Formats: sequence, structure tokens, C-alpha cells
Amino acid sequence: MNTQATNSHDGLRDDLALISNWITPGTRVLDLGCGDGALLAHLQAHKQVTGYGLEIDPDNVIECVAAGVNVLQLDLDAGLEQFEDNSFDFVVMSSALQEVRRPDELVDEMLRIGRDSIVTFPNFGHWKPRISLGLRGLMPVSGSLPNRWYDTPNIHLCTVRDFETLCRQKQVDIVRRHVVNHAHRSNIGMRTFPNLLGEIALYQLRHHATR
Repeated sequence: MNTQATNSHDGLRDDLALISNWITPGTRVLDLGCGDGALLAHLQAHKQVTGYGLEIDPDNVIECVAAGVNVLQLDLDAGLEQFEDNSFDFVVMSSALQEVRRPDELVDEMLRIGRDSIVTFPNFGHWKPRISLGLRGLMPVSGSLPNRWYDTPNIHLCTVRDFETLCRQKQVDIVRRHVVNHAHRSNIGMRTFPNLLGEIALYQLRHHATR
């Protein structure tokens, strides 16, 4: 994927522009933790998708409504039982997997609700966190992990290797993987050594065909 081409997305945040590239036009999309609705608003305007956003912050819910996005004010930790199986083509969760109480169960729910799931998260296996912990004995602060240990929303940080081990255990197919730095750019080093050099990981997932 050409990560330099995000300027064609009308000011869409770089990480959301990368996700947008993976969404098929005319599909049904559920965006978990959708923030101000920027991704869905863009997809509605440029890819003719239909769908909903889920968001807990009331100010963001107001922004979604103003942007013409269908939004429900829900806590992801409360579960997604209200959605039927296979009710969406894509279920998206950007930079929130590490913030929920049971990320493993939420991945199950995403794949139950949607044909494909797209998740992104900061990679705790990147060399900077390793050095911060190994040499300095301090929790890392970086472009992809900007909060101090005492005010971070992250409760389940993981590495690329951790996540792919979880996918194997759940028999989940990784349709594609893309790793980038905090500026959402990639290079051959990140593609060769994703767990060591990638700061942010993006995955498209699907139930294994034999399940």
C-alpha cells in the first residue's frame, strides 16, 4: 500500500486514511470507538458505505451527528450483543483495542458481527519501548505511546507477535498486515522486522474458512 498517498483523503487523519484504503465501496461498516465520526463521514461521501459508529464520549457523539454519521452512544466494554451475526461487511476499531477490558472477547464479537474486521494498535514490541524498559527501567513515552503510565488509557498493551499468537489460537485468518511508524509511514525494514521496527500495526482479519 502506498502510505504516501494520504493527501487525497480530504484532510482525513493519516491512520484513518490507511483504513479507508481497505474498505470496499458500497459496503456496510461499523466503527467501534468512532470518535468524531471522521472515518465514516469520509466513507459515506467517497465510498458510498452505510453504517454506524459507536462512541462513549458525548461531545464526540454530537460531532458525529453534526457530520451526518449514524451514531450510538455505547461502552464497548458492555458488549455488542445487540448486533446480529454478519450484520456488517467491515467492523473497524482504530487505536482502541488496547483500551478495552477484554480485547480477546471483543475480537470475537467483531468477527461475529462482520465479515472482515480491521484493528489497529500501538506495538509494544517496538525497539523504543524495549530500550526504555530494558535500559532505563521506565515505561515508554513515544509518538505512538504518548501518555505517562499514570494517565494512559491503555490497559492491555501488546506486541505484533502477541496479537498474531492470539489470532492463531482463535483460528483467525490475517488477510493483510501493515506496520508503520508514528507518522504512519512504512519501509522495507518494518516489513521485514514488523515486531521490532513497527510502531503501529494494522490488521484485516477474517474467520478461518474451515470454521
